Amino acid sequence: MTQTQAKARTLPDVLKDEARLPSIPEPAVIVIFGASGDLTARKLVPALYDLAQGRRLPMQFAIVGLSRTEMSHDEFRERLREALEKHRSGRFSDDVWESFSRGIFYLSGDSKKPETYRELKGFLGELDEERKTRGNRIFYLSASPSLFSTIVERLGEAGMNEGEEGGYARLVIEKPFGRDLASAKELNADIQRYFEEGQIYRIDHYLGKETVQNILALRFSNGIFEPVWNQHYVDHVQITVAEDLGVGTRGAFYEEAGALRDIVQNHVMQVLCLTAMEPPVAFDAESVREEKVKVLKAARPIPEGEVDQYAVRGQYASGWVWGEEVDGYREEEKVAPDSTTETYVALKVFVDNWRWAGTPFYIRTGKRLPKKATEIAIQFHPTPHTPFTREGTEGLEPNVLVVRVQPEEGISLKIGAKVPGSGFQVSSVNMDLVYGTAFLEEAPDAYQRLLLDLMLGDPTLFIRADEAEGAWRILEPVMRAWSGEREIPSYPAGTWGPEEADELLRRDGRRWRRP
Repeated sequence: MTQTQAKARTLPDVLKDEARLPSIPEPAVIVIFGASGDLTARKLVPALYDLAQGRRLPMQFAIVGLSRTEMSHDEFRERLREALEKHRSGRFSDDVWESFSRGIFYLSGDSKKPETYRELKGFLGELDEERKTRGNRIFYLSASPSLFSTIVERLGEAGMNEGEEGGYARLVIEKPFGRDLASAKELNADIQRYFEEGQIYRIDHYLGKETVQNILALRFSNGIFEPVWNQHYVDHVQITVAEDLGVGTRGAFYEEAGALRDIVQNHVMQVLCLTAMEPPVAFDAESVREEKVKVLKAARPIPEGEVDQYAVRGQYASGWVWGEEVDGYREEEKVAPDSTTETYVALKVFVDNWRWAGTPFYIRTGKRLPKKATEIAIQFHPTPHTPFTREGTEGLEPNVLVVRVQPEEGISLKIGAKVPGSGFQVSSVNMDLVYGTAFLEEAPDAYQRLLLDLMLGDPTLFIRADEAEGAWRILEPVMRAWSGEREIPSYPAGTWGPEEADELLRRDGRRWRRP
């Protein structure tokens, strides 16, 4: 065998090995506005540190924190180190930190003032020389949503809406994206005045969760599910995002937002889209996001005069959670004593298309519920007839496929099976896939996946402008109806929500699952 023949024989293997190698992003600087806030220390920098520890970051990389708080580079680094040691207990490496922290910097400045951006632009130019970051810029807006438009305008005026010397400029916007449809449209218009849509990354960390992405894998890589994923076989779908905690120190924020804006408009609507969407032609940004938008367009408008037939809200009162007595929402810090802000939402949504016509999607989210759980439950129609006796099928329930997003990530399928014994008793049992035992590799943090995709320029798991507006369009009638109400149903902390939420399903002959 000649040397040329040997090379020819091994080339496919080499290509396969190269395909398996993880992609390393181009050199870049990420600028975090609002860097003194909780998100930077608790989520963003730990995710970037994990990427560095896994050798997924380029060596020519830098982080610049920007906020009004006066701090030196070293003080900023020390604050981040303390947070990392707390959140990465047992996994913190001094060697990794020493290398990683050399690329961390801090600027204090008012994000409303043009001189802040002149200083920032000059500093980024210095970093291009020092860190070899090639003019690539990522601007991460972790500041107050009221500053989003101002920051974008100032970046544009300073000429930082384009990368330097052939590099790129990308803009990341945290939720909430607007407060309603009108403000979302206005914010989109403000941003698109300076940045093209391809540069804009609207982030929802739920889309970075492994089990949320696994909805797509479950549906589109298994031939047994997709043929029955429609109104012919599915009776209804339940999406639950339950929290056992209260609002804590976020009382002032929650008074402005409420559960509908905080959870439903973004997290829940994204999960709804992934569950209901048609198969995309490819797993790329435009194909996936186009199918998600089609779901939002197909959602049946809620008549304003019939909101109570589709939507329920509630507010937690004092009660018991995990054996501990807790205050009601109105007793929380920075909450009005007569507040009518909702801490619980239940919705019934119909997707009026060929696949889902007539199949209700029941959505609920709430604080101070009995446990923390996020799941998508697809309940199938019961069998039309069983040959077994009524007594023999007393424990039999309809088939249910459950995707558990948190806290115990996995998939469960409820099926009917014979109970061991001399008689013929059929009961429901669960077939479980638990991620923690099925896969040896630990699932990455959601921000870790999203930040890597951001640096690679892959917007598949980010939200397009018409997606954000489409979600607000569905909820607009509900927000208008609730804004004029001065009374709100309450539910004791530690229960599964107000009685009105149970009645929402009871009218349809159904009931909520207990995760």
